[in-house]
Amino acid sequence: MSDVIHDFTTEVPEWQPRVTPVDLENATPEQLEALKVTPSNTKVSDYVLTLAHDVEILQERSPLFNAIMYNRGGLGRTGRELGATAASIVNRCIYCAAVHASRYNQLTKSGEIMAALFEDGEEVRLAPYNQAIVDFSMKLSKSPPEATADDVGKLRDAGLSEEEIVDLILSTSLFAWANRLMHILGDPVTTGSVDIG
Repeated sequence: MSDVIHDFTTEVPEWQPRVTPVDLENATPEQLEALKVTPSNTKVSDYVLTLAHDVEILQERSPLFNAIMYNRGGLGRTGRELGATAASIVNRCIYCAAVHASRYNQLTKSGEIMAALFEDGEEVRLAPYNQAIVDFSMKLSKSPPEATADDVGKLRDAGLSEEEIVDLILSTSLFAWANRLMHILGDPVTTGSVDIG
């Protein structure tokens, strides 16, 4: 039996769906086609197999996810992962927060920022660049109208270009949506470790 995780962690839990995922051996040709492009081009997870019940959405979702999180140029991967983690904290999506905090730590080779973010949440105090990303991402995820022109100005003041700001808006918005979808479809549990791909 698995236990649902309620506390933030950088140890990536397993995600246990409430809906039976599509069985690859019995998948329709349309489902198999939609499953060819998975997020991060890794193995097909139970999450993606669950999403395969709605082929039209999955066909759009996976390429969009890859374009937002893995494209070249604009905001670097660490900024996108920081924004995704901040959004996931606001939405209490333990699974997504763990995945993206873990990736951030791997990229930066440090766990200091994520430890502070998990400990202090919206009250965290970081260096100006990271603080601007976290503050903006949390506001945008909580309620889009809360992220104002002043907050965009703080991103500029912290050194983000217009292209980087657009990338941050996209990665944060993606997770503001994805977190809520994961809550409906399943739970983070303690029975192992998987990737969101």
